[in-house]
Amino acid sequence: MNIKKIAVLTSGGDAPGMNATIRSVVRTAITEGMEVVGVIRGYNGLIHGDLRPMHVRSVSGIINLGGTLLYTARSPEFATEEGMQKAIKTCHDNNIDGVVVIGGDGSFRGARDLSARGIPCVGIPGTIDNDISSSDYTIGFDTALNTAVEMVDRLRDTAQSHDRCSVVEVMGRRAGYLALRTAIAVGATHVLVPEIGYDIDEVCQQINEGHAIGKQHFIIIVAEGIGGVEQIAKDIQERTGIESRATILGHVQRGGRPSARDRVNATRMGYHAVKLLSAGIGNRVVVMKNSKVIDYDIQEALAMHKPFENDLYDMVMQISV
Repeated sequence: MNIKKIAVLTSGGDAPGMNATIRSVVRTAITEGMEVVGVIRGYNGLIHGDLRPMHVRSVSGIINLGGTLLYTARSPEFATEEGMQKAIKTCHDNNIDGVVVIGGDGSFRGARDLSARGIPCVGIPGTIDNDISSSDYTIGFDTALNTAVEMVDRLRDTAQSHDRCSVVEVMGRRAGYLALRTAIAVGATHVLVPEIGYDIDEVCQQINEGHAIGKQHFIIIVAEGIGGVEQIAKDIQERTGIESRATILGHVQRGGRPSARDRVNATRMGYHAVKLLSAGIGNRVVVMKNSKVIDYDIQEALAMHKPFENDLYDMVMQISV
């Protein structure tokens, strides 16, 4: 298939590094002799024909910016056959031969469905949760991790000054990768993740054991999927006698300038995605495995299971005091 014009869109939650990915997609496509349009607000934009012509200067000065130049949105309408057909009509009416989709698993399902209906798509994993089953790494994770670590380090100053326990919620509704890596980086006393059940008595016992040997302040990292950080802090205070405060970091983790690692990997993945479309190859997901950028069939990628890092969890539990 001779692909002359492609579209690029961002879908789902925003992640630092999406702009770097867009930049790479646009500039690689242009050097491959293709036209490029940006789709505004994800699949919604594809349904309603909200397109923006992209050229070399369109993506100047964005590699260092958080968020997404193309905006993002969730699209329940796209999950219907009627919505899908509207998106396909937009592609046909605008001579779009292929689409690069930057987002998570839900976005990839949309890309799979478009590919099955004759619009070749390539997905690129962009989410701060690092929960894409087929990829070791997702764009935005490194920046979010560094942001969470910086915020917890600031909280530590107050916790240490007042002999407190800080219970900090980081993002991760269904996955604890961000929480676990944050816990390692800040030297947390305990980490609570959706993949592993917890007992508040064990958490408090660990705090009491640390207090008994002279530790005066404590940090508990909680993944968003666990929830109830206010109650967890209250339970800790009641059972240990140590003043405990809950903090929810929230969407601050999604913003900010992408790290060097995110910028480099975003550029590599965007380049690889366009090379696939340039060769007439669609229905693929670009991923990172063992630090190499490769690609899988979308259906194969969606069927994969990503094991939780139990070895790292055990390490945290063993060395925390």
